[in-house]
Amino acid sequence: MTPPRPGPLTRARLVVSPSVGPAVVRELERITGRPAGPAGADGPFVYVGDSLPEPLRTPRLLWFHSVNAGTDALLAAGAWPREALLTRTVGRMGERIAQYTLAWVLAECQSVPEHAAQHSRTQWQRLPSELAAGRTAVVHGTGRIGSAVAGLLRACSLRTVGVARTARAAPAGFDRVVLAGSREETAELGRARWVVSTLPLTDATERFFDGPRFAAMRGATFVNVGRGATVDMTALETALRDGAVRGAVLDVLPDEPAGPADRAWRLPRTVITSHSAGITADEDVVTDFAACWEAVAEGRTPALAVDVGRGY
Repeated sequence: MTPPRPGPLTRARLVVSPSVGPAVVRELERITGRPAGPAGADGPFVYVGDSLPEPLRTPRLLWFHSVNAGTDALLAAGAWPREALLTRTVGRMGERIAQYTLAWVLAECQSVPEHAAQHSRTQWQRLPSELAAGRTAVVHGTGRIGSAVAGLLRACSLRTVGVARTARAAPAGFDRVVLAGSREETAELGRARWVVSTLPLTDATERFFDGPRFAAMRGATFVNVGRGATVDMTALETALRDGAVRGAVLDVLPDEPAGPADRAWRLPRTVITSHSAGITADEDVVTDFAACWEAVAEGRTPALAVDVGRGY
């Protein structure tokens, strides 16, 4: 995660993926003070985009800035150039994902889906409601996004428990943090009314939510806004059918987009949304790249740098 040296950065070309819109390209050119163009046959370059073509995975790559928050697909696509810095775009994604999560929590408390169904049948029937205040939400992942989710839930008087891989003091938004795989995690899953996953996909998190973890939930609603492959979908289906999981809201799936034959559509008490909880806006890309550029130009490692070995 060492930033490029000032000398090579000064003469580096700016290369931008065709998927990046012209308005963003103009802003990138303004920030870097150079025009965007193709990578040359020799000389260093900085690349901004959503994927990195194999021919550009060379030692000449100084720095890749991803327009996405997740970098698992990027790293899985091929060997990463050993000295290249990797940064990502987060922007206001934490805020967006937090609002998405809270919306589904409150919709469940106020029986919003059931009221909508009654309306379609022109049916008048009083339905129960539930207070979210005082309930426990267990949030897996205590980084920027997990902390934003916990902070908004806590503002609605929920008790928020974070689950992390390493021991740490509770970040802002959390009442406490427990270790993944510990007895404390199992106990908190048993107390949870909602379990929220903000986990990235790494070797350590693939199929993290398995049979024992779902069985420990004892009737919680599961919300996944992280990565689809962190969930064993067969285990989730079993838990939904036997009642260990009350319901599920899945913004991400192991295979996307989900085709009509995907079994996920037939999971009981489940809503699937189209990986839309934390859509990245153009201004997010510009703001985060500018912050990274300033840090790199000053010889600092950007706050949005990715540890390539860990995958996040």
